Amino acid sequence: MANSTTGKAEAAPVNAMVVLAPAVGWLIPGAGHIIQKRWIRGLLLMVSVVSMFVLGVLMQGRIYGPNGGDILEILGFIGDLGAGGLYIVSRALDLGQGAISLATADYGKVFIIVAGLLNFISVADAYHIAIGKKQ
Repeated sequence: MANSTTGKAEAAPVNAMVVLAPAVGWLIPGAGHIIQKRWIRGLLLMVSVVSMFVLGVLMQGRIYGPNGGDILEILGFIGDLGAGGLYIVSRALDLGQGAISLATADYGKVFIIVAGLLNFISVADAYHIAIGKKQ
């Protein structure tokens, strides 16, 4: 919304949903939409992110840990971290750390990273819905 006298955008009022929706949406993919009663979008995002992450793990994809390695490893870590709770659980269970023995492991690694990146987009969407910028 623009103020007619100054032309500056007015800040949206901060409520609990503005903070809660993105946080819950990051931790549990799709939940940021579900708590805002966007059932179909939330369930579609949940199924998409979780299935991509699980398929990546089943293909023995690598799950990156926090390290100061080269730039590709740092970017892989950021992508993986986007999966939120899935990433935390997989690191706690030591998944995705074994020796790669299948040719599909490279595809699995990409599935895991893309699942995290899709969840980052989902979190941004949940935030925009919470502030009223998007329906």
